[in-house]
Amino acid sequence: MQNESQVKGPRSSGQPDQPTATRPRPLVIRLHRDDDVVIAREQLVGGTTLPDEGITVSGLIPPGHKVATRALEEGQAVRRYGQIIGFASKPIAPGEHVHIHNIAMAEFDRDYAYCESSRPTQYADTSATFDGIVRADGRVATRNYIGILTSVNCSATVARAIADHFRRDTNPSSLEAYPNVDGVVALTHGVGCAVDPEGEGLALLQRTLGGYAVHPNFAGVLVIGLGCETNQIARMMETQGLTEASFLKTFNIQETGGTAKTVAHGIEVVKGMLEAANRVERRPVPASHLVVGLQCGGSDGYSGISANPALGAAVDLLVAHGGTAILSETPEIYGAEHLLTRRAVSREVGEKLVARIHWWEDYCARNRAAMNNNPSAGNKAGGLTTVLEKSLGGIAKAGNTDLVEVYEYAQPVTAKGLVFMDTPGYDPISATGQVAGGANLICFTTGRGSAYGCAPTPSLKIATNDALWNRQQEDMDLNCGPILSGQRTIEEMGAELFQLMLDTASGKRSRSEIHGYGQNEFVPWQIGAIT
Repeated sequence: MQNESQVKGPRSSGQPDQPTATRPRPLVIRLHRDDDVVIAREQLVGGTTLPDEGITVSGLIPPGHKVATRALEEGQAVRRYGQIIGFASKPIAPGEHVHIHNIAMAEFDRDYAYCESSRPTQYADTSATFDGIVRADGRVATRNYIGILTSVNCSATVARAIADHFRRDTNPSSLEAYPNVDGVVALTHGVGCAVDPEGEGLALLQRTLGGYAVHPNFAGVLVIGLGCETNQIARMMETQGLTEASFLKTFNIQETGGTAKTVAHGIEVVKGMLEAANRVERRPVPASHLVVGLQCGGSDGYSGISANPALGAAVDLLVAHGGTAILSETPEIYGAEHLLTRRAVSREVGEKLVARIHWWEDYCARNRAAMNNNPSAGNKAGGLTTVLEKSLGGIAKAGNTDLVEVYEYAQPVTAKGLVFMDTPGYDPISATGQVAGGANLICFTTGRGSAYGCAPTPSLKIATNDALWNRQQEDMDLNCGPILSGQRTIEEMGAELFQLMLDTASGKRSRSEIHGYGQNEFVPWQIGAIT
């Protein structure tokens, strides 16, 4: 069953949706007629009546949290979005707070109904455009950086020293003659050695580095190693089909002669790339060149009601204009994957997604973990109770378009439309995989206030509620709070967000770029044994 809130927007309960001088602000939101809960728009105190639900609130209900609308017996399924989010761990009375103290996970069957809801994409009559940077080979960039990658943690300090030389805030003259270069960034990591040279972990790291090395948002790339690490640069270049060129240079600290000499050499190599990197200009290109990674972090009880559905509406517009959206965070679609398999363009695509879910179940079992450990302390404080509830809200980012392909972590994304990439739920690791796959824009919804960037790809932060926007506006690019108050519809906010995507891809700096986020958030997925 489709989440009604994705189509029509949230429905108020207890009061009309548009407050006026004589009509008070709605107190709760009902998302689906079959739901056992409604969502508090603001803090509710005991004794508050909800006449449309025929109940009286019992106790304190924080904003974004759930209120039971009917009696639930122990073991009975609890529904939100018309879908199961957990099972009552004790009897729940109408008007009670529904949260971690009285709802728990349990196994239940899901009908994957492969391709049942698949529909051909209705493409727009005319294509939207943005001002992109077209590389010599036809790839389209949204930014123009020089990047410094490392094969191993041991070369991280050198890489950062080289990038620091070109910081506009501390050494403005270094890039003064190159206004078209967005900056020089060092993307370092903590692995690259003491791993199986033929194992999955190293192969995954090499695939990630290879994806960044050819990312269109880099005009030039340096890859720096120590020299004796397991992740040998020559082998990484071979496995990824890379060769040295004027825009791709590699060297090792041990061969260059030590730290100081390597830093000096790296600075000179970057200087040699700057003139060519600066010879770019933006020109209108179709929106079909946009590849947008979808993220949500610091989610709350409003994420699946406002920001995520608004992003989903923007995704539908993007796909209608021929673009690509990458949904990820496999543990955060767990329990809601059946809503995607129904939209798969083929049974093969749907089964690829289910196979990744089974991989995660096995992975967690091997590591004595549980899929339901995903909701963080902040998620729970914001009103989310189980991973099922989090997943059902998170999947709203995908809009209503068909699922056309499923990729493993950091694989190159070549399909157009909505695709899925298997990643962890941890945002830096997930977005790193998306960018390695080719994402040239990230859209990141948050209800608690995540601070995040993702060089070389700009990242837009989308707030779920007015309180967050008012508190942390300096980190947010768009506020979807007006959806909760009924002042804006999901479709209106989706259209505004789509235009913001185009503007950002055209060069408008995001809040995270202004604050300098993006280098520390490069976190390749570390998997496998470290010896």
